[in-house]
Amino acid sequence: MKGVGPAKESILVNELGIRTLEDLLYYFPFRYVDRSKIYSIGEVAEEMPFVQLKGKLSNLQTLGTGSSTRLSVQLIDDAAQIELIWFAGIKWVREKLVYGKEYIVFGRPTLFNGRYSISHPEIEMVDPDKEVLTNIKLQPFYNSSEKLKRKGLDSKGIAKIIHSVVSRINGDLIENLPPILIHQYNFLSREAAIKAIHFPEDLLVLENARKRLKFEELFFIQLLLLKQKQLRIEKVQGYVFSKVGHLFNGFYANQLPFLLTEAQKKVVREIRADMATGKQMNRLLQGDVGSGKTLVALLGMLLALDNGFQACIMAPTEILAQQHFVSINSFLHGMDIKIDLLTGSTKTKKRREIHAELMSGALQILVGTHALIEDSVRFNKLGLAVIDEQHRFGVAQRAKLWKKELLLPHVLVMTATPIPRTLAMTLYGDLDYSVIDELPPGRKSIKTSHFYDKDRLKVFGFMRRQIAEGRQVYVVYPLIKESESLDLKDLEDGYESIVRDFPRPKYQVSILHGKMKAADKEFEMKRFVKGETQIMVSTTVIEVGVNVANASVMVIENAERFGLSQLHQLRGRVGRGADQSFCLLMSSYKLTSDGKKRLQTMVQTTDGFEIAEVDLKLRGPGDMYGTQQSGILDLKIADISKDEKILKFAREKAIQLLEIDPNLSLAENRQTSIAIQKLQNSKQNWIEIS
Repeated sequence: MKGVGPAKESILVNELGIRTLEDLLYYFPFRYVDRSKIYSIGEVAEEMPFVQLKGKLSNLQTLGTGSSTRLSVQLIDDAAQIELIWFAGIKWVREKLVYGKEYIVFGRPTLFNGRYSISHPEIEMVDPDKEVLTNIKLQPFYNSSEKLKRKGLDSKGIAKIIHSVVSRINGDLIENLPPILIHQYNFLSREAAIKAIHFPEDLLVLENARKRLKFEELFFIQLLLLKQKQLRIEKVQGYVFSKVGHLFNGFYANQLPFLLTEAQKKVVREIRADMATGKQMNRLLQGDVGSGKTLVALLGMLLALDNGFQACIMAPTEILAQQHFVSINSFLHGMDIKIDLLTGSTKTKKRREIHAELMSGALQILVGTHALIEDSVRFNKLGLAVIDEQHRFGVAQRAKLWKKELLLPHVLVMTATPIPRTLAMTLYGDLDYSVIDELPPGRKSIKTSHFYDKDRLKVFGFMRRQIAEGRQVYVVYPLIKESESLDLKDLEDGYESIVRDFPRPKYQVSILHGKMKAADKEFEMKRFVKGETQIMVSTTVIEVGVNVANASVMVIENAERFGLSQLHQLRGRVGRGADQSFCLLMSSYKLTSDGKKRLQTMVQTTDGFEIAEVDLKLRGPGDMYGTQQSGILDLKIADISKDEKILKFAREKAIQLLEIDPNLSLAENRQTSIAIQKLQNSKQNWIEIS
């Protein structure tokens, strides 16, 4: 390309991942500014975010010395004048400017000492014989970086390169959507949409281009996910669990600690049906904190045992693995089932014992952490692998667990992090998907309140009253040690403050954080579980897996610094028993609008799915818990927090297309098939389960 030498080519690849003309054309503007109006300098007002002016230059001078050097020039029209200022690139700018010539100037006006100026404006000489980008009514703005800017690739530099490509396109962009969809829904052609998204004639054309390109992006993601699911169903064999035997039936009839909710029963039916088909189960189970996912997973494991297979459950932390081990042992008390726990702290002698029993088949259920994926861990006949809080594990990590087997075991992945429908459709569109959306009977809704730092004595008084009634309290801090850069209540300082206000021997206080040795963590947790300590001062290590029915109060310090999903997870550590539980959110007065919204949402609702929807809107999909490992959310134009309707529509059309033409082999779908193959071969790391 003219204007792109080796240096620019290298930086476009390294900074933006742009290797081809197609990559360049799909690097979309993030906003547009109306350049159709030129104001007179006298019309400039403080509330204008940007202004476009026309005039001649005068009084060009370099002012100041050293780091405070600046270039100043006056722009004059018939009515007034305004100062243009540059603090960087002074020599280069000065050489380009010509007195007496007419210029178009564009930038953000600022008012200082009663006079307006524009710093680092876009400036272009008016040349009636030359087409310039300022002739474009809606000017595109592209994301850039300091490295790009140093090579002349600021927003305007990128626009010039794209403009030189777009202006040469004439029937060269092959259509990739099925013709029937374009005609039926009056979409712009691919070529027209690409031209209009970069250099739109007006807002209506821009909106039509966006509609077409958002649909295209989401349609191909859904098509790929659906084809992956289709391929898995056709090709991947699984063990047939045809028998519902004495272990499942005996447990269901005699051992269930409480009646299953209708939502739990529905999921158990789905799991049973999956595992009886001869196809490998690949199911995501989503359920809010305390909804009873572990019990449902255990029923699936008992089905595996009834059919002569082993089962395992892998958790991301030792605390959570131990919690699962204790609760599953408790559920199975009195039943002749061998269950064991394998974590990083399991002693060598015990490990050897577990390895031997696994290989012989004597050990039927293994609970553990990442230790389960070590090469030395071999099952006799693994039939079901359950992964808890699956977003904490990378794809390759999870797959190591079942790739040890000749035939893939059935896979059930669980998450207590509620995922909005739109995100689930995009991330897990190729999976079978179950939701437990009701809590077991008898659970009381947790009362949540927001307090400021000045209310601390009131909060301490409430804690004392709860402890006097025999309850226990969590106090959670975001940091372990004081940070100079963040004004947060740190755990060590907080612990000292709590111990001062809740003195021994009347009160006993535990401390827990991720940097403690495993044995020390276990010691502190056991003290709290047994009721030997009334207050647990902790970091977010208690976010998942700690289940103390007697703990009824959760105090979260600097609550404004936590994401919504994390606040929701932390709140879920209380409310595990029959007593009324409380969550107290502590914050400073300095709250951003997002911080206020998060705390208001927590106070107003305990519905995890509602919270997840707000979280998605506030933070965007790229920051949602656990999606960073994916790359699937590196969307170029669609925004799943805002484009739910387009996403649903795109999925519906993708399903319909595959019903008519499952292999995309019809002539009219040839280009769609090519586009899918290209997407499949791209470096995008689509989230997988197995």
